[in-house]
Amino acid sequence: MLPALVRENLPRLTRAIKLLPGDDRPDAALMLADELAGITAMVAEKFTNHRTSEGIQKAVNLTVGGVSLGLEQLLAVDSDEAALDFLVDNGAEAAFQAGFRQLKDLAAMPEDTLVGEYDQDPVYAQRRLRDIFFDICLTDPNANWDGPARYQEQLKQRQEAQAVVRFANWLRRHNSAGAVKDTDLNAEGVIALAIIFAVEGGGRIVARTGQKDFERFVKAVRANKPDFEAGWAELVAAVPAQHHAVLLNRIDTYRKGCTVLQHIPGRTAMKTLFAELENYAGSELDADYD
Repeated sequence: MLPALVRENLPRLTRAIKLLPGDDRPDAALMLADELAGITAMVAEKFTNHRTSEGIQKAVNLTVGGVSLGLEQLLAVDSDEAALDFLVDNGAEAAFQAGFRQLKDLAAMPEDTLVGEYDQDPVYAQRRLRDIFFDICLTDPNANWDGPARYQEQLKQRQEAQAVVRFANWLRRHNSAGAVKDTDLNAEGVIALAIIFAVEGGGRIVARTGQKDFERFVKAVRANKPDFEAGWAELVAAVPAQHHAVLLNRIDTYRKGCTVLQHIPGRTAMKTLFAELENYAGSELDADYD
């Protein structure tokens, strides 16, 4: 069997530099080298160690990735010639700053749907940015690099988490019993409560509850046998359109497999039902019994 062909995919900066010997613009190579050295020195001082050879080498590799990431965003076409033109006309600093802005925006987005006070801590935020910078941009200039693909993968994941967090925050602000203002947030737990309690009907939005209100809810559902779909339709109607994609996806998930909703119509003990609710809502439940 013949070995699979591996497509070379060097960082965009490396590919652009390879074109310099055929470029006739005076001092283009000298100016680019000077600018890249300045960026590398800044990266070494801020992110690695400008006093050791290892730190400087890491800074070189991070600079290659950072400039290349920026070029991938800035170029209108997939062209190494266009990349070199941009570097000569606008400078490597502009490309690096464009790439770094992408990373800063990425680091500012939630990594998952569990948000805590530490997420707003400046020290933690700086560490998170550094980790993302290393993960995406640390690359050997002469080795294949998939930084742009990793960036897009993380961007998609964080955008999805951000949509869930934003919806949960909306539910908290519109909680029928009063806005919930805790710093810590289990976004999926908030959404779970809203969807489960919505089946009762009446248009209440529940983003936080305790055992007493849950027991009242279960008794009401068992006595009145409401139409779950009608309750969900009321919730959808009350929620702004920008949150519908998340809400409808979660409603479909709970419609198919929520054990709390499956067991409420039967004779499952209240204690068992509340334990099941804890599996969905987690820390978003209040402890209102001694």
